[in-house]
Amino acid sequence: MKGDAAMTIGGSMAYTRTKPAKPKYIGSKILKFLTILAAGITFAVLLFLIAYILVKGVPYLNKDLFSFTYTSDNVSLVPALINTFIMTIVSLAIAAPLGIFAAIYLVEYAKKGSRLVNVIRITAETLSGIPSIVFGLFGMLFFVTALKWKMSLLAGAFTMVIMILPLIMRTSEEALKSVPDSYREASFGLGAGKLRTIFTIVLPSAVPGILAGVILAVGRVVGETAALIYTSGTLPKIPDSLMGSGRTLALHMYVLSCEGLHMNQAAATAVIILFFVMLINWLSGRVAKRIAKG
Repeated sequence: MKGDAAMTIGGSMAYTRTKPAKPKYIGSKILKFLTILAAGITFAVLLFLIAYILVKGVPYLNKDLFSFTYTSDNVSLVPALINTFIMTIVSLAIAAPLGIFAAIYLVEYAKKGSRLVNVIRITAETLSGIPSIVFGLFGMLFFVTALKWKMSLLAGAFTMVIMILPLIMRTSEEALKSVPDSYREASFGLGAGKLRTIFTIVLPSAVPGILAGVILAVGRVVGETAALIYTSGTLPKIPDSLMGSGRTLALHMYVLSCEGLHMNQAAATAVIILFFVMLINWLSGRVAKRIAKG
């Protein structure tokens, strides 16, 4: 028998069972090695980028960079930091509710396979692939010129809304789809209505996925330059209102790099952008855990 070994004991044959040799799958080992290698390379590249930015920028962080008023001598980033915060808040305040409610409609109310749903999804995917400079040109022609908002934070924020809306909508839709139908059926079985089921059962379960889309949207707002050059402007000051012009951190770093006179301060600005994004990610993770725990 396969896996048995014969032995002679007292002139008689006896069989002892041995463990069959495990087949060696070379392909699986190669795949495992490639997976580990890819993960290691990704982590190494990320670590290198962060370390390079910190090494280049941290030594040039000084009190002049954090002056409340910008001058050509201190090239303060505080006005740009405040403008970035305002731009992010205004953009998310408009895009997040629109994107999440659009996703709720597509998943919970729209008929599956309908033409309207397909058109909306194709439109969202198309908008996600359009270069940001095209959005900037549209924002300049429509918000700045046609609506006569001029170059302002409001024009830049509405341009960013158009850019991040498809991202939030698609990620929220996938997060809602990932919620098991058994949750909805159990809620309906207990007598809850459609609206109550969505807001008390489905949405809390989908919060981590939705916040992932919001985090990606924040990253795009913070790091955008091409679209905001044509809509919000590059004035290094804090505007009196949303109708005033002002640069964000990414624009501030871009302008300093183009001038070529303050490269060290541009590297320091990159450090602040890095910490700003990491702070937003940390806060979003805390909020997601708090909501998930109820």
